[in-house]
Amino acid sequence: AVIVAVVPPIIWGGLFSLWFYKALTLLVIACPCALVISTPVTVVSGLAAAAKNGILIKGGTYLEQGHRLKAIALDKTGTLTEGKPIVTKLIPLNRQTNENVLQLAASLDDHSEHPIAQAIVKEWQKQQPTNSLLEITDFKALPGRGVTGLINGVRYFVGNHQLAEDNQVCNQEIETQLKTLEQAGQTTIILSDSKHVLAIFAVADTLRPTSQLAIEALHQQGIKTCMLTGDNATTAKAIANQVGIDEIRANVLPADNVYAIDELIKRYGVVGMVGDGINDAPALAKATIGFAMGKGTDIALETADVALMNDNLAKLPQFISLSRKTARVLFQNISLSIVIKIIFFGLALAGLATLWMAVFADMGASLIVVANGLRLLNSHKGHSVPSQKY
Repeated sequence: AVIVAVVPPIIWGGLFSLWFYKALTLLVIACPCALVISTPVTVVSGLAAAAKNGILIKGGTYLEQGHRLKAIALDKTGTLTEGKPIVTKLIPLNRQTNENVLQLAASLDDHSEHPIAQAIVKEWQKQQPTNSLLEITDFKALPGRGVTGLINGVRYFVGNHQLAEDNQVCNQEIETQLKTLEQAGQTTIILSDSKHVLAIFAVADTLRPTSQLAIEALHQQGIKTCMLTGDNATTAKAIANQVGIDEIRANVLPADNVYAIDELIKRYGVVGMVGDGINDAPALAKATIGFAMGKGTDIALETADVALMNDNLAKLPQFISLSRKTARVLFQNISLSIVIKIIFFGLALAGLATLWMAVFADMGASLIVVANGLRLLNSHKGHSVPSQKY
């Protein structure tokens, strides 16, 4: 603008007022108001629309990245399922009684916060509300396996199928019973001492009403799904078949969740993770975008980038849909801003643009991109989201 105002009058003897007017026109056209404001208005509108729909996003970066997601890993317990398992069957072995094995298992699991452990404790409280639990010494949590402790000087174990395998207490008869229960989609818990299996517990967790709908919607959006669970492969496959999950990672220890996310990132590039518990936090941090269920643990909510309120998994595909819409509006706004500037800049150089044209190119373009970005505020309308009652 300075060159246009000064050089022609000095070199060619042009009228200063005329070239000064052209310089002002050029300066106003070159002002990047529309280009600068197009992104924040669009992103903030998208964040507001997400919040209205019960999706709390911790920053515009995650909203902008959402449309690039190629795969999403989901924890099973508390994410795909309600996280409120109940004991559906108890099989005492080695001449044990129901009351005896339930008391032993509940006494050990009373020291654990795992939902399945608490299911056994609640079953004891339901059946024996007046009786007390046994005293435990030398209690130890076995990550990804179960718990162990001494009761009256005898060491007992309560845990999954893999723990029984590690302790070499399984036999063909027990394996057959476990397989039958697992094929029905139930999680099996085994009570044993150092030599024998004393009881088998079957625990079932109810699938969330929105899980199958959410997975179907993700598939329609072209996103692959993977379930991470500490359950054995048979139980995991039964659950995955019910909701239509593409891939299964069974017998996954808490520490292995991060490696599973690493592998998915190598294959797909941009990967999301959905979880609700303490064990999910490292994987939530590792994923490109971490999603926490709204009623998950504090550490999961703190670590995740997005919180899905009301534990409604159907909000996950809605987040991706909103992110894709935000990306389209961003592209429209940026393109529109640049194209308008180029057109009027060319007119100014050709001497055809007036100051009023320059004002339109500046403020008019700004108003257009703002209005276009604000359209996202109504993106939450028209979505049919299944609700869950608690």
